[in-house]
Amino acid sequence: MAKQFPRLFEAETISIVIGQWVVFALAFLILFAWAKSKNFEIKFIKENWGGILLASIFFSIYFLMTSIFNQPTFDVDDIFFDSDAFLWRRRFATELVRDYYFRPVHPFVLIIIRPLVSISSIFFAGNTLYGTFALNAFAGALCVFLVWYFIKHFVNNYLYTLLIATLFGASAAQLVFSALIETYIFLATTALIFLVLVLKDKPLFVLVITGLVAFGITISNFGQTVIAHFFIKRSIKQIIIYGLIVVAFIVPLTLLHNFIYPDSQPYFWDLTSYQGEGHNQFPPVPQRANFLGRVMVLNSIVAPEPLILQEEIPFLKVWMFRASIKKEPMRLANYETLLQNVTAYAWLGLVILGGILFLKNIHKQDNRYQITFIIILLFNFALHMRYGKDVFLYSVNWMYALILFLALAWKEFADKRWFQITLLTFILLLCINNAQLILTMLSTSALHIK
Repeated sequence: MAKQFPRLFEAETISIVIGQWVVFALAFLILFAWAKSKNFEIKFIKENWGGILLASIFFSIYFLMTSIFNQPTFDVDDIFFDSDAFLWRRRFATELVRDYYFRPVHPFVLIIIRPLVSISSIFFAGNTLYGTFALNAFAGALCVFLVWYFIKHFVNNYLYTLLIATLFGASAAQLVFSALIETYIFLATTALIFLVLVLKDKPLFVLVITGLVAFGITISNFGQTVIAHFFIKRSIKQIIIYGLIVVAFIVPLTLLHNFIYPDSQPYFWDLTSYQGEGHNQFPPVPQRANFLGRVMVLNSIVAPEPLILQEEIPFLKVWMFRASIKKEPMRLANYETLLQNVTAYAWLGLVILGGILFLKNIHKQDNRYQITFIIILLFNFALHMRYGKDVFLYSVNWMYALILFLALAWKEFADKRWFQITLLTFILLLCINNAQLILTMLSTSALHIK
């Protein structure tokens, strides 16, 4: 698809970059073979090779798209789904670290992400732009691996685990936000890391570090770690200790951030700086609830025909949902083609099946994780009933919870061949359908590239 748009995609350039990674991969394989010959114990790789391989495949896909949709020629925000990709590319990959919207809701994001960009850029001869591309794609691929790892813990069926992780990786939200440089894919990665840490019963200080990362990237996402901690651990004492330790560190970390990057953004305790967020707040009307529910349950997984908007920026906007702004009506992308409708109805059927199975087994199994995922979904629904111009922008914050909830609900069918074939057929439809969303993003943005 990318080769159809030579103004957006230069195959020769990406081949050189991929060539560098091929050399790195070969070196890694040689090192791995040498370690095995010396009988070194590489237990983690041995036990999780399937998930690592699947994540590597998705990394290749995400990296290709990231290198296309985040080129310097995309020099304004809001092109794709109201994302601030231009702002975050500047803040992560250049010395222009100031948030020109001057928002306080990312208290110490730069001291978390920019060191990782520096490490990633080592593999690209110090090119921080490509380092940022790779880091963004790696975060998306890591999400795929973490979903695989999580499900593997609950279901002793290799194929089922692989199918669930593939479904997750090919979902609309995961494809889009592994490709757009923003904060959201890092938030999804942090949330999944936190879940796995709780699953493996890791020490409190490790959970605190992960909670601090979530808070530092975006304040509201700390709430998801609190929900997961409380409903899985079910210890009021521990959640209080967890919260108090995190609160004790967020002020000094914010001060450190603004010391390293002076005037990059206001302090989160400066309440006057939140006034700028008013343009993203909307009344919680029934129509918004209806559209938000459809985005959360359907559009985050199965891509519809996106809205194409011609407004104030010199690009056509590709959005999924548009809040009612300046007396214009609220709008939502619809399923228009036969493929879109068949895929959407198939997914809706799987969702209903998962809900029925959950209710059927609600008293027969430990439901702590599924209850946690329901609360996370409700938390995001409540938050975005008032906040967000295009709520699809926040979809990776809840999409993992939806898929993990369903994966645990479906697990009694994990060994059934008919269900595995059903999932595989749906994933094939999903891949074809969601590829059309990427094609629309390519064809629409290419109109403005000279």
